[in-house]
Amino acid sequence: MKDVRGTHLPTDHRTTLTVTDLCVSLSRTPILHHVSVRAEPGAIVGIVGPNGSGKSTLLRSVYRSLRPDAGAVLVGGDDIWSLSARAAARRTAAVLQDPSGSPAGLTVTEAVALGRTPHHGLLGREGARDRAAVDDALDRTGVRELADRELTTLSGGQRQRVLLARALAQRPGLLVLDELTNHLDVRARFELLGLIRSTGTTTLAVLHDLDLAARLCDELVVLHEGRATAAGPALDVLTRGLLRDVFGVNASAARGADGVVRLTYAADPLAL
Repeated sequence: MKDVRGTHLPTDHRTTLTVTDLCVSLSRTPILHHVSVRAEPGAIVGIVGPNGSGKSTLLRSVYRSLRPDAGAVLVGGDDIWSLSARAAARRTAAVLQDPSGSPAGLTVTEAVALGRTPHHGLLGREGARDRAAVDDALDRTGVRELADRELTTLSGGQRQRVLLARALAQRPGLLVLDELTNHLDVRARFELLGLIRSTGTTTLAVLHDLDLAARLCDELVVLHEGRATAAGPALDVLTRGLLRDVFGVNASAARGADGVVRLTYAADPLAL
């Protein structure tokens, strides 16, 4: 597998994400209440919180799948709902949890090439720029050796790499990731996190594992009951009180001598 540490996939525009006072309802039930998030160019911002706190709803609003009731989502300074669907898709690429099945016989290269769709004109013809983007994404994600394999024959870790390659082939300014490490073994998780870090692309990622989130992300946003209750660097956010009140655990976060932030859970981890 190719070592991707320290590499950077060139993008058409490294961009800023600004989410301001976002309010979202589903079936007339309020889900998000005045949520604000900001990701600077090249930063990785993690969204964490208990189940049902609104994490996936926030992502859907960011990648233009769900129109908010109020507030704004700006990618590169433009409100995504002021752009055409194609223009918005050129800026933001999403890798989602439990993606729908791919057509039978679709190869890895063909799957990655789908990331170029927003850049095609009416005739949908592939050009040299498209081929270069696909080749680069295959190499950067270490799946070149799988290029001719059918996507449905891959392991979970291999498939996640291919889905990330498809997103990177899109050359977005913003990556949106929904539990990309779900169902992966420990090594595959760390490999994938290292790969995400290496891209240099502004990233908004939902993660359930707080240790992984603290390791990967420049900043964390904690959602609880549809509200952003804390935001900032991991050590500032993951306080004993927040871990107890939001996640229901007795734990503390500290930075080790190696610079990595880790959580330590009490002998009786469940908070009352």
